Order: sequence, then C-alpha cells, then structure tokens
Amino acid sequence: MSAAHAGVAAVIAQLNEVILGKQTQIKLCVACLLARGHLLLEDIPGVGKTTLAHALAKSLGLSFQRVQFTSDLLPADVLGVSIFDRESGKFHFQQGPIFAQLVLADEINRASPKAQSALLEAMEEHQVTLDGRSMPLPEPFFVIATQNPQDQAGTFPLPESQLDRFLMRVHLGYPAPTAERELLAGRDRRELVGALPVVLDPARLAKLQADVLQVHASPALLDYLQALIAATRHSASLRHGLSPRAAIGLLRAARAWALIDGRGAVLPEHVKAVLGAVVVHRLGSADRSQATVLRVLEAVPIP
Repeated sequence: MSAAHAGVAAVIAQLNEVILGKQTQIKLCVACLLARGHLLLEDIPGVGKTTLAHALAKSLGLSFQRVQFTSDLLPADVLGVSIFDRESGKFHFQQGPIFAQLVLADEINRASPKAQSALLEAMEEHQVTLDGRSMPLPEPFFVIATQNPQDQAGTFPLPESQLDRFLMRVHLGYPAPTAERELLAGRDRRELVGALPVVLDPARLAKLQADVLQVHASPALLDYLQALIAATRHSASLRHGLSPRAAIGLLRAARAWALIDGRGAVLPEHVKAVLGAVVVHRLGSADRSQATVLRVLEAVPIP
C-alpha cells in the first residue's frame, strides 16, 4: 500500500469509528473531497450529517466554520462585511465564515435563494468578490451542505444552478440495528469527535487532490463515460441530460474512487460506484428518482 493510499485509508477508518455502518457513504464523501468537489448531504435531522462534517475537518486538520442557514440569513452573514473605521477613515473587510478550508452550510434549504446564492461564486471560483475586489479562499476549500427533505416545513428548494455546484449528493439513512445499538451503548459522538487526531494534514491532502488528476483514464473508459452521458440526453424518461461539467465531475469522482482503491487507472466499476451520487441531483426536479436514472444508465453496455 502506497503512503498516499495509507493516508486516505486512515481517514476513512477513523470516520467509520464515528459514523457507524455507513462505509460506502463515507467513502463517497472522501472521494468527493479528493476530487475537489463539494458535497450535499440530504436526510432527516439527527442521522449524523453535521457530526460527519466535524469529524472530517478534525481528521484532516482543516480550519472549520459552520453556518446555520435560516430564513433570515443574509449573504453578508456568509461572506463578510466592510466596516468603517472612524480612526483611519477607511473601510476594513471583516471576513465571514466562508473563509475556512471546510465550510458546513447546515440546513442550506432553510435559507432563501438570495442567501443560498452567496455560495455560488465561492464554490465555483474558490474566491469571493465584494466591493469590486476579489479575495481568494483558502486551499483546500470544501463545502459540505446539509439539506432536509423537501416535504419538511420551512424549506426552500435549491435551484438547479446551486445543485450543479455540488459534485455529489449523498444520503446517510438510518443506521442498521447493530450500529444503532453500538451508538446507544458507546460514547457520545460529540465527545468522540473532539478527541479525534489529525491523520492526514492539509498539505498531504492537497498532494492527493493533485494525484487524482493523474489517475489514468483509457480511451475505452472515456467512450463508456460519454455513452453514459449521451444516454441521459436521449432518454424519453428524463427531462434533460447531463452537461459537460457533469461529465467532467463524473470522471474526477471516478478517478478519486480509483485512487482510494489503490488503482492507477479508472475502471468501469469505479464509474458505477460514484454514478448515482454524481448524476441524480443534476437532473431536473421531475427526474430525481434514482431508480429511474440508474435504470437508464445501467442499460449502457460496458465496452
């Protein structure tokens, strides 16, 4: 096992000690980070979404800020604000919580679309523009947003432009009975997260993110990926297809999954492993049935 693979494996193992029985979901979350994407965690309150974000920041030694999204949240509450200093006669910019390496946008769909839009430039360009000045965000920069189900009271649906900024959408779900029993009998999760050591520092994480781009994708693999994208564009059961940005994101995610598995090249099974998390939320509001999407994609033959 390479040193890089060992570091990633240590992070995943530590997260599995905090969030029990969710190995696949945790691996997807780590792959999303390695692919330099952003992550949307969607589920009912209380299944461990916020705890997972805290544990990931602690395991990687990342600066961390949590923003509670509410109906009265303003963009300045996320980005920051210029404050006038009477002594100097100048405005000084007070950075908002977006200036952290890992930002948790908690319950993002409880805020208005205006407040949600504060994240758009940051997530895409890794910078914030205010008062005509562009300010870079720290690297690595990773946004984890949690979202409550749309049928719950007080929620605003995320527009397609916002959803497309998230490389993956992951559902945690209820724990299995054995995992839930361990939760009931074990230590408090918040106490456990507070004691977590750093197992992969930000510098090594940045190196791994660069290594993801070097994972080989053969012409045959690219043929398969293009056939998958084309299937969404020509399916009668889907309202519209996936964009080129979605295709690039799918390839990056598959490369990250291959790196986690210690492989130097992307295989079709790596694409399939990340497929649902990457593509389902990018299809129109009438198309977000994962079963429908995956049925279309599973019909595409592997070359």
